[in-house]
Amino acid sequence: MKSFIHFQDVSKSFGQTKVVENLDLEVEKGEFLSLLGPSGSGKTTILMMLAGFENASSGTILMDGERIEDLPPHRRGIGVVFQNYALFPHMTIAENVAFPLQMRKLGKAETKDLVDKALDRVRLKHLADRRPDQLSGGQQQRVALTRALVFEPKVVLMDEPLGALDKQLREEMQLEIRELHRRLGLTVVFVTHDQGEALTMSNRIAIFDKGRIAQIGTATQVYDHPQNAFVARFIGETNLLPARVSSAQASGLVLDLGEGVALSASQAPSFLAGTQVMVSARPERLHLQDANAPGTIAMEVDDVVYQGDHLRLHLSRGSLRLIARAERRLLPPSVGGAVGVSVDPADVAVFAA
Repeated sequence: MKSFIHFQDVSKSFGQTKVVENLDLEVEKGEFLSLLGPSGSGKTTILMMLAGFENASSGTILMDGERIEDLPPHRRGIGVVFQNYALFPHMTIAENVAFPLQMRKLGKAETKDLVDKALDRVRLKHLADRRPDQLSGGQQQRVALTRALVFEPKVVLMDEPLGALDKQLREEMQLEIRELHRRLGLTVVFVTHDQGEALTMSNRIAIFDKGRIAQIGTATQVYDHPQNAFVARFIGETNLLPARVSSAQASGLVLDLGEGVALSASQAPSFLAGTQVMVSARPERLHLQDANAPGTIAMEVDDVVYQGDHLRLHLSRGSLRLIARAERRLLPPSVGGAVGVSVDPADVAVFAA
C-alpha cells in the first residue's frame, strides 16, 4: 500500500544543532500515528515541517504522492490543533470555527451550515455565541479541534493538545478524539510526551530519541517487545539491569545478574557467552511467590507502596534492586519480609550494554 505521508531522508538543523536526522517515516491514510519522546527529541519540529511552519534543511516530504515543501501552510489541506488552543479571543466560538472557511473564500450560507454541523458534532452548538474566555478548558479544546476539522482536511496534526487539561478531562478528550478519528476516517499525526496518551489513542507509535526513531510499531509491539534500552525505559516502567551472558543456546540466553541470580530469556542468541548486556523485565511480569518456592529468586521487601489498584513493591538482594507489582487482593508482604520472584523467559528482553 502506498503511504499517504512520506518523509524521505528529512533532516532539520537550527544553526549547528541537528534536531531531526535522516528521518524516513511513512503514514498510511486513515492512520492515527503518535510521535512520542522526551523534550528536545524532534517530534514537534517534524509536525511543524509537515504543517509548513518550518522548512526542512534537506530531504523530501510527500503527501498523497506530491511534494509539499514549497506549498504554503494554507494550501496543504492540513488542520492543526495546538496545546494552547490558539483561539481568537475577540471572536465568538462560531466565528473561530468559521475562520478557516472564510480563508478559503466559502460563501456565508455554506459557511454557516458547516459551522453549525461541526459544533453540533462536538455538542457545542448551544455555545456558538460565547467567547473563548467564557468556556472551560475542555470546551475550548473541543472548539480548537472543531476549527481544525471544519474544512475537512486531508490530515489533522495535534501538538500536545491535551497537556493543559486536568487528568479526568484529558482522559475524556482522549476517548473523544479517538472516536472522531474512527468515525471520520481521519489521518492524524499526534505529538505527545505522555506515554499513556500514546498507548491509549494510537494505531502506531514512533518513539524518538535525539532526532531519530528509536522504534516504531503498535502499542503492544513497543511495550511488550522494546528493541533497545531507551524504549524499554521510556515506555512504561521497567527493571533495567546490567548482566552478563553466561550461556547462549538455540533455546535462548542464560543471564548472570550477580548476587547469585540467573535469569533465562527466550530471545534469539544474538549475544555471545561472556557479553555484557542490559536486561529488561516489566514490574507486572514479575511473579511473587513464597520465598522458599523452587525456581524463584529470594528477595527482601524494602517497601510496599499503595497505588490504588495495585501495590508497588521495592525488593532487594544485596546490590540487586527490583520493583514488582502485586494485586491488592493478595495479602501484601510485610516490609523486611522475604518473597520469591520468578519471571517467564518470554518476558525478559536483552539489549546491548
